[in-house]
Amino acid sequence: MQEHSRRVRLLYIVLGVLLVVGLFPLGLAGWLLSERSADALRSVEGRYQAQLVQDKARQIELYGQRYRDVVTGLARAFELAGGVSVMGEGGADTRLQKTLQDDPNLIALSIEPVQGEPHRAFQPDVIKRDEVEERVGEVLARISGRGLVVSRPHIIRSGQEIALTIAAPVMGGASGNDVVAAVVAVISFQDVLEAVQQKSSKSEREMLDAGLPVVFVVDKEGRAVAHPDERVAFTERPMTDLKVVQDWQETGAQVQSALAPFTAERDGRRVEMLGSYATADLEGDSRLGVIAIQDEHAALASVTDMRRQILYISLLASIFALLIGYYFAKKLTQPVQELAAGAHRIASGDFSQRIAVKSHTELGDLGNSFNLMTDRIERFISDLQRSADENRELFLCTVKA
Repeated sequence: MQEHSRRVRLLYIVLGVLLVVGLFPLGLAGWLLSERSADALRSVEGRYQAQLVQDKARQIELYGQRYRDVVTGLARAFELAGGVSVMGEGGADTRLQKTLQDDPNLIALSIEPVQGEPHRAFQPDVIKRDEVEERVGEVLARISGRGLVVSRPHIIRSGQEIALTIAAPVMGGASGNDVVAAVVAVISFQDVLEAVQQKSSKSEREMLDAGLPVVFVVDKEGRAVAHPDERVAFTERPMTDLKVVQDWQETGAQVQSALAPFTAERDGRRVEMLGSYATADLEGDSRLGVIAIQDEHAALASVTDMRRQILYISLLASIFALLIGYYFAKKLTQPVQELAAGAHRIASGDFSQRIAVKSHTELGDLGNSFNLMTDRIERFISDLQRSADENRELFLCTVKA
């Protein structure tokens, strides 16, 4: 029983050697290849994210610059005209209203003299008069000298729209350095919101599950002002629970863009996330953060599929190698087993059996040598037996004589 166990163990050793020598390098090479692919794909996704947030930040800056130029241009025009007294001429309010009609992104436009009545035009289906007064009052309180004032994006409750308020002073007076009026414009932020939404019908969860980047915009306090889910933006949800938002707040305006991988909690579990941010400067200390987040596991799903395929291929190769290895191991060990059985028969005194050797390898030579040895032992035993018989007959004849 012990010898049979040893023979089985030898077979397993042969199969194990075949597996280790044949499949271990294959599995190791596949794993190293998948790791390298994961690093390369992670780098590609990082560069794509960085470029994406930079492009979005640039769009916001250009959008803000466009309307800063509009407001500044109106303020300079009033300065050249000698102040806002020209607004007292007939048709001034009509011209303001026409300006709104020519540019649908202009929600409200107001000329606010230091002395005298303001002239205002607004889109009543988007914003109410009291909201116009509130937004105008907010930026007028911040005007000082020649500098522009740009508010953070704010929600227009009546029209359910997000907007910016931009104000530029009109300088005049005896010295030309006195603020005599201000031009205030309320600008729709809807174009930016649509750009951030990336024209996708998927929710944030669906985009993350699909490995797609989710891009959103936050203000200095980390509150969402544009998000693929409009409910997040309209509720000004704080996004400071995300490490990438905290990193952007800490860097301030010192870093224009950066990659910031982090860990977040999704569905009650911690997951690795790819993150990046870029800063959109509107004016002075008015800046917005463009943030992109992406589920790393979902983004690297192709690498996961590659590893799964490597596992399946390795399993199939293992089964195939076991079958082939078992066949050849049996072919290898069967002659050895027959030799062992022949040796046992010789030990028990049976010299009549021979081993049928069909191999042309060294095992065949060993089998032939074993058969030759058996023949010689059998002849030697026969000779001994014949000599013994002759001696016995000679002895009996001698005794009888």
